Amino acid sequence: MTAPLLHQLEQPNHLDALTLYGETFASRLLLGTSRYPSPQVLENAVQASNPGMITVSLRRQGSATAVAHSGFWDLIKKMAVPVLPNTAGCHSPQEVIATAHMAREVFETDWIKLELIGDDYTLQPDTVRLVSTAQTLIKDGFKVLPYCTEDLILCQRLVDVGCQAVMPWAAPIGTGQGPLNPYAMKLLRDRLKVPLLVDAGLGLPSHACTVMEWGFDGVLLNTAVALADNPVAMAKAFAMAVQAGRSAFLSGAMQAQHSAQASTPLVGTPFWHQSE
Repeated sequence: MTAPLLHQLEQPNHLDALTLYGETFASRLLLGTSRYPSPQVLENAVQASNPGMITVSLRRQGSATAVAHSGFWDLIKKMAVPVLPNTAGCHSPQEVIATAHMAREVFETDWIKLELIGDDYTLQPDTVRLVSTAQTLIKDGFKVLPYCTEDLILCQRLVDVGCQAVMPWAAPIGTGQGPLNPYAMKLLRDRLKVPLLVDAGLGLPSHACTVMEWGFDGVLLNTAVALADNPVAMAKAFAMAVQAGRSAFLSGAMQAQHSAQASTPLVGTPFWHQSE
């Protein structure tokens, strides 16, 4: 192993930081803020995992005025972690665009996680209108992180219209099933040269470690942490898994073999032969 790579593995936060739209983040883990047992548990989970960003759904909070004067927003500011507003629950491009502009006003950020829901049962994104909606937001000056499926053509089109990162799901939101289509996800990682963050469907730290080992640049979690018996400990476990997976990817894993390969060298004569 070369000295520069070894140094990179030892200090990932400094030399291997997540960079999106030219901005650098402290962690490759992004954390959602909904469904926690209490605000205190949410705060403790954020402190334990030190995520690069936390997501906030403006639409779920109601109006911009209500959010600006809510205790929830006070908690978000207190945690001092970069905020990624999202357009969760929006079913039309018009809803998405209006919510994004409201979020920019309230949270004073150009970042937006684009969610345009096409099916209420699976919460699968509207793949037909997603690309044009992303293009509109980018023209409006937003740094768009689009939530999408693992479809290669869809993700490529999102990149073509200006998305500098893409967020494919591993499985439907909140299912915790882990990556259901490894072939498609690995193909996506191989073909696209922009940062890819897995968003939705991860349920275990091992799932996060796996996709990071495949070369994905980060993960976004919510339900897997918020609904754990101990969300704080689970948040920490995911943070460690993400880092372990990234380090494994950078290290260069061995190729799987079809037959057994001896790993212990034979030197000299076994001791039982020496006693004969």
